[in-house]
Amino acid sequence: MLATRLAELVAQTDLQLSDKQMGQLVQLVELLNKWNKAYNLTSVRDPQEMLVRHIMDSVVVGPHLQGERFIDVGTGPGLPGLPLAICNPDKSFVLLDSLGKRIRFIRTVVHTLGLENVTPVQSRVEEYQPEQGFDGVLSRAFASLSDMLEWCHHLPAPQGRFYALKGQLDAEELAAIPTGFEILGQQALHVPELDAQRHLVFVKNHS
Repeated sequence: MLATRLAELVAQTDLQLSDKQMGQLVQLVELLNKWNKAYNLTSVRDPQEMLVRHIMDSVVVGPHLQGERFIDVGTGPGLPGLPLAICNPDKSFVLLDSLGKRIRFIRTVVHTLGLENVTPVQSRVEEYQPEQGFDGVLSRAFASLSDMLEWCHHLPAPQGRFYALKGQLDAEELAAIPTGFEILGQQALHVPELDAQRHLVFVKNHS
């Protein structure tokens, strides 16, 4: 059921995914659904809906990522980091969250699916000091763009950029970013069968 549904959704995009990747995405939904009953990792209860609102909503970001090393900040149950890691095995992803149950779930997924390009880290973002900066800092959980930039300013490499996953774009929010940052652009994302707007905002740090 889920595999057929996922194939229908992916067919509505330009994404090229292998049978193995499709299988891993389905496994991810099955694990999320199973864990969710006990640990309340997401408000989405229906696995069919998870395919649209969690899997597709994450993987459509993939074609816009530049570089090899990424961090997903406030990843929750690994979104968008886990679906992106499955679809981009040539890129590495640190998945950062402060809640132990979320990181335990991510570790279980990494082990079960055999993902070698994911590093789960339990930490508050402002306390996490990576040995080297990232090509991309991703987040879809932050309330505002300003908060994301202020808390994550130390994470990108000199040429790195921020990728903020947003719903409807708010002109006031975009105008209110902290000094020293520049919005490079924004991209409307097409998420098959999602009845809501999705955008990706690209930001660079000048400091």
